[in-house]
Amino acid sequence: MVDVQPPPLRTLDDFVLSSARFSAPDVRNLEKCNNRIINNLLYYQSNYFASALAFLLLVGYFQPLQLLLGAVVVVLVFLGFVWAAENKAVVRRFRRNHPSLCLIAILGSSYLLLSVLGDVAVFLFGITFPISMILVHASTRLRSLKNKLENRLESIGLKRTPMGMLLEALGQEQEAGS
Repeated sequence: MVDVQPPPLRTLDDFVLSSARFSAPDVRNLEKCNNRIINNLLYYQSNYFASALAFLLLVGYFQPLQLLLGAVVVVLVFLGFVWAAENKAVVRRFRRNHPSLCLIAILGSSYLLLSVLGDVAVFLFGITFPISMILVHASTRLRSLKNKLENRLESIGLKRTPMGMLLEALGQEQEAGS
């Protein structure tokens, strides 16, 4: 954890305004689409974390106990998944071969647990909505030269970031040559 360096916040102009370029992802080439998402998640991670935190604070202001319960359930399910992936070869193989299904399974399990507890609306709005918006932005935002350079530094190990560690826990390692 000592060598973890959070990247700087990107300007609003670069993130969503005039200099930002967006395009629908090419779903016929899933490898390229996945690469775009991973690299954008790494490059804009500070903006994504700040956006999600702002949204969580807004929801938490109106429904604090339900949001806290939802967050605890999601964190516990995620930690259980990471523990299982580290200790069970079958789960580790599944995580490596189907990382998107793993994220869906984590969110689905959290949803089911919270539906039993009765706080599904807060989960959907407070936790799933920010994750969905982050994934939509990451999949539609075209990469810039600066984005590619920063991600190259991350991929060769010169920088470790919180998002890089989260993606690694989910089985999403970025390609060094992309």
